[in-house]
Amino acid sequence: MPGQRILLSHGEGGKKSRDLIRKIIAKRFENPILSPLFDSGLLGRLDGEIAFTTDGYVVTPAIFPGGDIGRLAVCGTLNDLSVCGARPVAISCALILEEGFPVETLETILDSMKTAAAEGDVVVACGDTKVVEKGSADGIFITTSGVGIACGGWRPAPENVRPGDRIILTGTMGDHQAAVLIARNRLELAAEILSDVAPLSSMLLDVLSAFGGSVRFMRDPTRGGVGVSLNEMAESSRARIVLDESRLPVAEAVRGVCEILGFDPIYLANEGKALLIVDGKSADPIIETLRKARYGRNAAVIGKVTEGPPGVLMKTVIGGLRAVDYPVGDQLPRIC
Repeated sequence: MPGQRILLSHGEGGKKSRDLIRKIIAKRFENPILSPLFDSGLLGRLDGEIAFTTDGYVVTPAIFPGGDIGRLAVCGTLNDLSVCGARPVAISCALILEEGFPVETLETILDSMKTAAAEGDVVVACGDTKVVEKGSADGIFITTSGVGIACGGWRPAPENVRPGDRIILTGTMGDHQAAVLIARNRLELAAEILSDVAPLSSMLLDVLSAFGGSVRFMRDPTRGGVGVSLNEMAESSRARIVLDESRLPVAEAVRGVCEILGFDPIYLANEGKALLIVDGKSADPIIETLRKARYGRNAAVIGKVTEGPPGVLMKTVIGGLRAVDYPVGDQLPRIC
């Protein structure tokens, strides 16, 4: 609907609200669970351990190279379920729209959500839409929640992490945050950088199906990147993790942005990558499996678990050893 914008009346519960929900939002996610538009989505009987997650998305700009807030919301929720070993079953979608937000942009974002949900093989089961006065939001905020079923009895087991285990990263670091930073600041670069936002459920569940007993722990390295996520994993498992700087996968364009702006890619957010701690004997076949998947082609072993007090260290390219701690100071806000 070119030129049409969100009005306060779209949030007042009358005909305009009904038209917005039925003609623009719900029609994109039509499925037997959502279509009755009950006050809840009735999922039927779920057999197995249930995983449940929720997250809010406030990224600016709402559309960035490689994705947008809609794709981000769906993939982020699916990935949170997947790293806990759960097959996503259904998600919810709550929209907060600012008065004056272009309907055409909303349709673009909803189409991205529809595509991501189809790729992740999940249904949008319920939702909500609110409209706030101009100046009370930043165009669009999205909150998604997700329900999944644990597969094969696997669940994260940080207590099983032990010396000799290997650390695997499923792809290059920092693509998402670099893409958002470039879009937000309208930087002109010769090399294109795209967000890595992607649903990882199929890839990770394939790994668990084949190697579940060898996978100790998985995390989704979003805000704070690989550096913060590994520190959290080290704390949970009471493990000493030593990274190999020469093995850290970073796209050259992202590395260049970091050098220019003074960022360390290990602390930049990712939205289509996973960290795995696995039995050292299974690391190579797990890498082979990941590299066969669309979103695992650059998977690599980036470190190992060793004896010693808990924490994260980095073996540098010149042979030294330095701490990889939680970052101090303000990080780039509004990246997810």
